[in-house]
Amino acid sequence: MQPPFDHAKGVVKTIVGYTGGSKEDATYELVSAHKTKHREAIEVTYDPAQISYEQLLEIFWRNINPTQADGQFHDIGLSYQAAIYYGNDEEKSPAEASKGKLGKSGKFDRPIVTEILPAMPFYPAEEYHQKYYLKNPVAFEAYHVGSGRVGYLERIWGKTSN
Repeated sequence: MQPPFDHAKGVVKTIVGYTGGSKEDATYELVSAHKTKHREAIEVTYDPAQISYEQLLEIFWRNINPTQADGQFHDIGLSYQAAIYYGNDEEKSPAEASKGKLGKSGKFDRPIVTEILPAMPFYPAEEYHQKYYLKNPVAFEAYHVGSGRVGYLERIWGKTSN
């Protein structure tokens, strides 16, 4: 999820990490072992004069399978389930509206199941996870394609430059 946001004009910074869990801290080992109830997440800092929250939502929707309840693509489990975490009603309302619009778009043959949840504490992932796509481009691309993500997104949205 980091590259599409990093390449968007107006996104100032992205941090990958964990949120939504029941413990006061999260590490990759604990989260991936499904011991904390956290989800892998991305925190996006942006300049609203250059990119709107609605545009960020569009980037999000175009990079997930919003009909998959058990994770994302080959990654299965709570820690991989997609969600939008909102900080206030000014974020919640457009998130819900965008989900509704997506559901009515006719692009999907199953319901949109991505949850929209109140923000919870965010824990940055370990440094080796930050900008993983730049640090390990061959492994990242192999997984990106091999997981089925690329083919699915192209089938739903057509070829994009993300």
